[in-house]
Amino acid sequence: MDVVSLLILSLAVAWASGINLYATLLLLGLLQTYDIIVLPAGLQILSDPVVIGVVMTLYFVEFFADKIPGVDTAWDVLQTFVRIPAGALLAAGIVGDLSAPTELAMLLTGGALATSSHLSKAGSRLMINTSPEPFSNSLASITEDLLVIAGLWLALTQPWIFIVLLVGFVLLTIWLLPRLFRAIKTFIATLRGVFQPASTTVASPRLLTRDESISDADK
Repeated sequence: MDVVSLLILSLAVAWASGINLYATLLLLGLLQTYDIIVLPAGLQILSDPVVIGVVMTLYFVEFFADKIPGVDTAWDVLQTFVRIPAGALLAAGIVGDLSAPTELAMLLTGGALATSSHLSKAGSRLMINTSPEPFSNSLASITEDLLVIAGLWLALTQPWIFIVLLVGFVLLTIWLLPRLFRAIKTFIATLRGVFQPASTTVASPRLLTRDESISDADK
């Protein structure tokens, strides 16, 4: 791969990791195994059969967890601490054979991209979970998996088309951010309502005044 293709693939992997890290790792490992791409030396371990087996297991765990309302949101919360740093490290690892400044730049850019795609996914799931029927979750999950596959395929075969679509995705994410944050705030408020018992107001005792005491005595 030439330098530009490596940079675009690096961006694609970071973006895809924020949506579904294990699908991304599995695809990279299989592409390396079947000699469709040649990963940098630091990432060739992804084609190891043991690594592929572990990643495939985690992918299937996410595949089912991602389709259950409520469970998908809990899973996204846990994966916040995995997807974002992994996306940054993968983006840097792909350009690891280039210069150190390029590697650092892609580490930072990859982290930002993984964050944006992860927040978009997690926020959209919160909004979907307000729907009373469960099929929206399954449809969203399958769509996300297809997006990861299509995005990586475009980055490898039509990199400039991928870049145009990636810019559109970033702009859409910026536009959606206020709605996503409102969904997150609503979700947090709902959780507080579930776990906090309703407060009851108890009237505190009050000393009677002299006039009130005389009035009660007359009665």
